[in-house]
Amino acid sequence: MRSFSFYERVSRAFHDRSSLSRLVVLFTVRCLLNPTFAKYVGNVDSFSFRDADFDGGGLVVYSESKSSPGVKSLGSSEDDNKKKRVLVLGTGWAGTSFLKNLNNSSYDVQVVSPRNYFAFTPLLPSVTCGTVEARSIVEPIRKIVKKKNVDIHFSEAECIRIDAENKKVYCKSSQDTNLNGEEEFSVDYDYLVIAMGARANTFNTPGVVENCHFLKEVEDAQRIRRSVIDCFERASLPTLTDEERKRILHFVVVGGGPTGVEFAAELHDFVTEDLVKLYPTVKDLVKITLLEAGDHILNMFDKRITAFAEEKFGRNGIDVKTGSMVVKVSDKEISTKERGNGNNITSVPYGMVVWSTGIGTRPVVMDFMKQIGQTNRRALATDEWLRVEGCDNIYALGDCATINQRKVMEDISAIFSKADKDNSGTLTFKEFQEVIGDICERYPQVELYLKNKQMRDIVDLSNDSKGDVAKESIELDIEGFKSALSQVDSQMKNLPATAQVAAQQGAYLASCFNRMEECEQNPEGPLRFRGSGRHRFHPFRGTSILDNLLHWGESKQRHNFLETGFPSVTAPSGCGILYMQVSLSAGAQGHW
Repeated sequence: MRSFSFYERVSRAFHDRSSLSRLVVLFTVRCLLNPTFAKYVGNVDSFSFRDADFDGGGLVVYSESKSSPGVKSLGSSEDDNKKKRVLVLGTGWAGTSFLKNLNNSSYDVQVVSPRNYFAFTPLLPSVTCGTVEARSIVEPIRKIVKKKNVDIHFSEAECIRIDAENKKVYCKSSQDTNLNGEEEFSVDYDYLVIAMGARANTFNTPGVVENCHFLKEVEDAQRIRRSVIDCFERASLPTLTDEERKRILHFVVVGGGPTGVEFAAELHDFVTEDLVKLYPTVKDLVKITLLEAGDHILNMFDKRITAFAEEKFGRNGIDVKTGSMVVKVSDKEISTKERGNGNNITSVPYGMVVWSTGIGTRPVVMDFMKQIGQTNRRALATDEWLRVEGCDNIYALGDCATINQRKVMEDISAIFSKADKDNSGTLTFKEFQEVIGDICERYPQVELYLKNKQMRDIVDLSNDSKGDVAKESIELDIEGFKSALSQVDSQMKNLPATAQVAAQQGAYLASCFNRMEECEQNPEGPLRFRGSGRHRFHPFRGTSILDNLLHWGESKQRHNFLETGFPSVTAPSGCGILYMQVSLSAGAQGHW
């Protein structure tokens, strides 16, 4: 009996939709296997019912896996099924750094991002004024991953939902022209790396989205450049009054952070060195204003940098208004509340506004945070190994995440018990010295505290809390240990949301993935104070560019900025928080 049309149809359906269906064939038959069929026994994917002669009966059980209607799934080949599936969301600094440093070929990597290129974002202010061309700061992501010995596949799409329970991510094509933006698909994963970045934070200020420019993408920089030229062209029309020309040529930058200050400096140079030659009749009407709600611009950097920037802007005629909070933006006026003016609201006419006041959480990340119980947070909370809290196989890095550093005082009893090996109830100098390295690695605020207080060990800690004590006689009970470390957690600081930190996190996580199996067998991290053994990896320890520059200034050795994610080229005359930092650290004066 060789006619099995029903079984043939089922077999074809299975092969056509192997990712959606599962077949279990239970049979009691007397069959004669031909050689072709015999070699496929046990391999359902390669099985064909036409390869055997049957005599008997059987039962076919068919089950459908869960899948949303109209949503396709990206399946894996037979060889890829043996590999762990890693899904990377985003092609910014964190995601691209992870891909560039991942060298373990045992992973099947899928990358999903609406942007099919990597952009060197620190140079976006230079693109707004033509100092650097847009094509010079982008690199196709496919070209980056093509050189890898790892299976990496890219899909230009936007993540719309993360299903952590079923280990799926639902995506929507960003190719609106051909697919009307309606083509959806899902991607399964074993490990998920969320590196989606953040969006501009408007603080729900009325009129910002409708009337302001942002500066986060290459397209934003190109729009700003066109808008600046349009302002000068409109102001040159003969039908306008001088008051109208002044309004059109008033450029307002909201936010005194690195991006806002960089753009204001670039715009000033663009106007004074290029545009005044092309539009000589309106050169005296141009005004640049920088609004900052805090007391100083660049308040996240060293005070010397803040003072230098404010002084430089004053000399260049850039009006810096600190303590000025924007409350509304209309199509022609921007309203601010001045702190030193009795909180009175004043309105100022403008021609163009660039909004650069920090970052906010993307909607898809906010939805995921609600799923896992991380509500009322500005970013995804991760541990020191970049794992999302509450999710063992999901990692988050870059601007969309923040490291939730554990406090020493939360684990003080566990630390004391681990250090007190003889269970005497007291901690000796020798016992403390044996674990101080693990303590400083697991809780970096301890190392910061010791450095800031110019302390070296438990002797200095105990002397600080109890007075001069001889090293040999040091013995601390739990209360004395708590007293010695009571001020340590005050040194905790969050890493800044910079390109450099994101790149460092991507490289760190890739290094962990490269050595996943090795470190499972031989953990290299610090002691588990609340458990047994050691952590698999060393925790992430990022360094800021300011720390690197200060160290460079002290050692008088040139720092390689390529290692920290910044170019080693000399900055143009007007773009230059980076160049300004180098100058200050090296002792140079008056160069920007």
